[in-house]
Amino acid sequence: MSDFDVIVIGGGHAGIEAALACARLSHPTLLLTLSIENIGKMPCNPSVGGPAKGIVVREIDALGGEMPRTADITALQFKMLNSAKGPGVRALRVQSDKLAYSKRMQEVCLHTPNLTVMEAMTTSLIIEGDTVKGVELADGSRIISRAVILTTGTYMAGVNMISDEVKPGGPDLEPTTGLLSESLRQAGLKTFRLKTGTPPRVYTNSIDFSKTTLEPGTDQFLHFSEDTEKILPFDQQVPCYMTHTTAETHEIIMANLHKSSMYSGVVKGVGPRYCPSIEDKLVRFKDKPRHLLFLEPESRSLDTTYVQGFSTSLPRDVQEQMTHTLPGFEHCVIKKYAYAIEYDAIDPIQMKPSLESKIIRNLFTAGQVNGTSGYEEAAGQGILAGINAIQKLEEKEPLILSRDEAYIGVLIDDLTTKGTLEPYRLLTSRAEFRLLLRHDNAEERLIDKGYRIGLVSEERYRKYLRRQETLQELKDTLRNTRFSTRDAQTAEYLRNAGYDDDEQIGINGISLVKRPHVTTHELLETIGMDTDEALAEKCDIDIKYEGYIEKARREAEKLKKLEVQKLSTEFNYDEVDNLSLEGRQKLKEYKPATVGQASRISGVNPADIAVLAIALKHRQKEKKDEN
Repeated sequence: MSDFDVIVIGGGHAGIEAALACARLSHPTLLLTLSIENIGKMPCNPSVGGPAKGIVVREIDALGGEMPRTADITALQFKMLNSAKGPGVRALRVQSDKLAYSKRMQEVCLHTPNLTVMEAMTTSLIIEGDTVKGVELADGSRIISRAVILTTGTYMAGVNMISDEVKPGGPDLEPTTGLLSESLRQAGLKTFRLKTGTPPRVYTNSIDFSKTTLEPGTDQFLHFSEDTEKILPFDQQVPCYMTHTTAETHEIIMANLHKSSMYSGVVKGVGPRYCPSIEDKLVRFKDKPRHLLFLEPESRSLDTTYVQGFSTSLPRDVQEQMTHTLPGFEHCVIKKYAYAIEYDAIDPIQMKPSLESKIIRNLFTAGQVNGTSGYEEAAGQGILAGINAIQKLEEKEPLILSRDEAYIGVLIDDLTTKGTLEPYRLLTSRAEFRLLLRHDNAEERLIDKGYRIGLVSEERYRKYLRRQETLQELKDTLRNTRFSTRDAQTAEYLRNAGYDDDEQIGINGISLVKRPHVTTHELLETIGMDTDEALAEKCDIDIKYEGYIEKARREAEKLKKLEVQKLSTEFNYDEVDNLSLEGRQKLKEYKPATVGQASRISGVNPADIAVLAIALKHRQKEKKDEN
């Protein structure tokens, strides 16, 4: 008999969501962490959200996850990014109080029924045949479980580096072990080395902010979670600032480039392309005279500022010199020096779209161990890994989010179909259906799934249904109301929006809202009708972008026809005639779950997909004839 249904290894953002999902679905769950105080830790930037990532957090909320609530409660500043651009790229980012965030996550984990939290180091998996049966700890004890979720972040065989100074450890030189990743390799999993890093933290009171640019938040009621009813008032939110590198900064860095861990040969792993070190930026973008840096407060309880964009592994004395060349930093005092960290990750090609291993049954993985970067990507994988571990134990179909349903779906599909050779970062450009994957419609896309699985409460779901009814009523009101310029208020509003009186006599609200500069909230105000601004904005997006949205949905439907054609991991591609040599090789290596996934593998061409589809039809016909 097992000690627990699920063991989750690691208390970072992926592990939290995975453990809470399993426990909230009424399955005894063990969360193993090196330190309870490190649960929910933010070792890098003290923020949640951003382009694409902010929408992931909204999706986690719609599925019933914890990150959105904690991010709202512990935010120092709320800002809607790309608000002047189209709805497909708008995203919320909050500046977090890193200490308050971690503290709240610890409290949630420690007080969730069915969840046990234990401080211990895992050194190996217990595997019988091709199935994981539990874990072995550093003290030699063994804990048995029906499933294991691996969310070790950057702690597997971690190494900290400042120049040629190399020390074993996870973030901030916390304990690490190479035994666990060695255990994985012995079980047949392929691992590889990745690298990431952090910038220096400086004392806030040593910065001259008069030489920097203020970056205020957005004065609106913004939130990640639909459970959030109030946020920190705008006048109490903490400002962020922006500065930039200078020619002198660049001279110092380039003169000392050979002392960087990355360029001296110390680093063996691949660093993040979209969040590189400052020395890497200078080498890649030699023509840029300066690089922007964002100054982010870390906590109300700390007098420290995170210098976003200034990640480095140069020596401490060089960090002092280069930091003092930044506008506003002439007399700054560094509290914590920047460093690089290298660690073991698992090749995500070895994972199914459910995040279960293709090699070891009942082993699930999530977060940076899968080759990703970012708290949000980790949490998104974590909640799916937790859900699917329980679905597997309850002998139910896994929850697989498609590319037109969620950014989480794009993330997992990219990882399990294409793999990654560098820390993967989610970008809006990775989503071909990003107009369907918006900040405003995350609930609409996913809450039914969260409710059906059991992570979204009845009360929350009913609240969503009421909001949908109100939204439909708004659209019906616009459709059934004819606005006339004989009404003085309507006439004035339309004139201010740039429309001549004669064009607007007797036109219904839907037609008017389709026009630029006309909004649902303002138009209905002219007839004395008050509306919820967030719902009215959602109404605007649905109406103004209706044609584009429908076109994207039609394209998504074409893709789904390929997704319903399932491929088992035992499918014999050697029996399929006329596949290209490379296509056959890639299909055998990657073992795609569907024809759609097969079509996105590099090296598998359209002709291969056509041949594969024909082969599947023949097999289905043969099975039908046999029956």
